[in-house]
Amino acid sequence: MRGGAFLLCLVIAGSALAEPPRTSLRPVARGDSVGRALVGVQPEVVRPVQVVPSPQTYGAPVEAAPKKRWRLFGALRPKQRSPQIEKQGRAKAAARAAGAVCSDPGIQGVAIGRVPAAIAGCGVDEAVRVSSISGVALSSHAVMDCITAKSFKHWVDNGLKPAVKTRGGGVARIRVAAHYACRTRNNQPGARISEHGRGRAIDISGFTLRDGSKISVLTGWRTKRDSAILRRMHAAACGPFGTVLGPDSNRYHADHFHFDTARYRSGSYCR
Repeated sequence: MRGGAFLLCLVIAGSALAEPPRTSLRPVARGDSVGRALVGVQPEVVRPVQVVPSPQTYGAPVEAAPKKRWRLFGALRPKQRSPQIEKQGRAKAAARAAGAVCSDPGIQGVAIGRVPAAIAGCGVDEAVRVSSISGVALSSHAVMDCITAKSFKHWVDNGLKPAVKTRGGGVARIRVAAHYACRTRNNQPGARISEHGRGRAIDISGFTLRDGSKISVLTGWRTKRDSAILRRMHAAACGPFGTVLGPDSNRYHADHFHFDTARYRSGSYCR
């Protein structure tokens, strides 16, 4: 009897749980007094406050004030020369222009015009007598044409000076062994006219430096002290000149360099 009653209670409880609620669980409406109190109230907006830490907070160094910047072009602007220095500069430029030949202030000398031929094949149409090249004096004023003078200057600027560099203070003088001379090659009877006889050649036997020391082709060509310098000079002449001869070419050039502006189809002849 008791078991049946217990089962009946379970059936009644299960049916009660299965039925949906007859009323929803809606919230109870507020009173009018509370609703009227909330009308017109704006919610407060909380904005985040940005905190900028000071440099001292974390031990960071305080930024220094910007340094004053120099004006580049103002700092590099050359100082104005005095009137006296400008006058001296104009005087030197005028002197160089007055002594320039072959339309090149770096070639100083005088124009001497036509040099007549003593024998057939010699002579120069528009000769110049050169006294210095690019500030380097010649021991003897050399007669040549302008093509040879310009080739000579090219060699002084790009061969002679770079070879010597600053040794002895630089090159002061070129020792000229021969220039214009109406003669045959190597002064040999029956030989062809030398380029010297046409104003196209210059022979150089050595150099004097600004401290008075000397470099000799004869004594220096095979010495440890001067050989490298002389050989650089010799090599640099090959190109600006058509013929370049030195101590290794033959016995006639044991003591000097021979440079001339003869041109060959095969290119420069250099020995």
